Amino acid sequence: MAAKAQDYSKMMNEMLSAFPVDMGAMQDGFKTYASFGEKMSKVALEAAEKSTEISSKWTKDTIAKMGEVTTVKDEPADYGKAMTDFASAQAEMTAETMAAFAEVAKKVQMETVELMLAAGKDMSEDMTAAAKKATGEMTAAAKKATAK
Repeated sequence: MAAKAQDYSKMMNEMLSAFPVDMGAMQDGFKTYASFGEKMSKVALEAAEKSTEISSKWTKDTIAKMGEVTTVKDEPADYGKAMTDFASAQAEMTAETMAAFAEVAKKVQMETVELMLAAGKDMSEDMTAAAKKATGEMTAAAKKATAK
């Protein structure tokens, strides 16, 4: 008597169909990730815009102060005073500009932490819901398979 060959292809198809994959959970996860990416992009773009404004103001102020240095003076000592005044004004502007950049960085950091915490919570909720649903489906499929 010849032994009947196992149909592994049929067996695999039956096994895979008994444990369906929920694509809705995958779509929800993707939407959560895409939403997180959108929010992070907004934070980065706002920071870039604000940083550009700060840098532009610094440049304009520096050029304006430089104009005072390049004007003709009556006395030679006035050139030295103009350079000293420029250096003093530049030091003050630099400190103010660095403080403004620090504020932008601080805001980005706070918003990023808030987004990360919210995203972690959302992803955890999505994963918990998907796991519960998958567990229910697996249990039902297992009961169905053992009932045969």
